[in-house]
Order: sequence, then C-alpha cells, then structure tokens
Amino acid sequence: MSWSKLIWVVFLFIPSSWTRVTRLNNAIEVAETSYAEANYEKSIADHLILVNDFQHNSSELNFDLGLSHQYAKKVDEALPWYDQATQSPNKMLASFAFNQSGVIQGDKKEYEVALSKFQSALIQDPTNEQARYNYELLARWLKRDEERKNQDQNKPEPSEFAKRKKAEADRLVEQFRFNDALKVMQDAMAQDSTVAAYQDFMTTLQEVVEIDEK
Repeated sequence: MSWSKLIWVVFLFIPSSWTRVTRLNNAIEVAETSYAEANYEKSIADHLILVNDFQHNSSELNFDLGLSHQYAKKVDEALPWYDQATQSPNKMLASFAFNQSGVIQGDKKEYEVALSKFQSALIQDPTNEQARYNYELLARWLKRDEERKNQDQNKPEPSEFAKRKKAEADRLVEQFRFNDALKVMQDAMAQDSTVAAYQDFMTTLQEVVEIDEK
C-alpha cells in the first residue's frame, strides 16, 4: 500500500467530532480576533456563526454579542443578548451584563428601568464600581429632576411688575452687567413674591456673579 493510500485510510477513521472541535476552535478564534480589532459588524457575524452553525452557547458568548451589537450602534439588538448573559452563574459577568443593559436604557431615557438594571448589577456583584457609580449618579439626577418638577408646579404666576423687572434684568445681562441684573431681581423680590417664578434665573445670576468675584 502506498503512503498516500495509507494516509487516506487513516483520515477515514478520524472521528467527525475531532474535525468539528477543530472547526469550532477556529471559529472562536476568528470571532475573538474580529472583536479585539473593534470590527464590530464582523464580530457580530462571526459570533452568530458560533450560535447558528455550531449551536455553541455560553454566557460569555451572549455577553460578547451584546457588546458587539452595542458598539455597532445596534442597541435594541444588544439587549436580548445581555438579558441572556444576566442569567450566568458567573456573578461578575451577570453584573456586567446588567450594567451594560442599564447604560442602554439610560441612553433611551428609560431612567427607571436603567436604575433597576444598575441595582441588579450591584446585587449580583457589590464590587462592581462602574455599576455603583452609574446607580448613584442616576439616582441623584432623578431625585433632583423630581424636585425641579415640584418646584415648577409650585411656582407662582408672575405679575406684570415681575415680568417688567425680568425684562429689565434681561437687558442688563445683554450688557454683561450681571451684578446689576441680580440686584434688580432681588429688589423686585422684596416687593413682589411672584418674582419667585424666576428663581432659576436668579440662581444662575448668583452663580455668575460669584464666579466674576473670584
């Protein structure tokens, strides 16, 4: 028997599972490379080959698909992959998935949902400092936003006198006479409580004056 025929016979007896493992490992390497090179569109395609052609599934793969979709600006497609990754027994990975999902929801102005995601991230892994920062920052912003809404609801309707004084202050601001504008508003406030309708304007003037005085 010639060597070529012998080699062919040997190949016939190699289990198909061996070649599948080799192809799977090669596909994993290709997917890792495209992600590392920030070629996110290709990374999506390469990772989906693992899912569809090899029925390969893992929390890490789901998370990588979430990241690839997110960085490719396909945020709606990223969310289901992150949702799957949050079920990982690896608490750190689940925490990262919740945090990334929260970032997307925050960008979509779904603030309460985002806050819940950040909270879940911290439950999974209390040491996730990025999730802690995101949670605290958003929680404070939502609290201030609620306070602003309450203030707006309680603002009085400005009188004609208050409107005239505001117009006078606006003209002074146009001349960069911020201190004079603030004094006009403060004097007007002492005479008419409805000037409080312009409290935000007065607060901004106060901040500008304090900066100028430094």
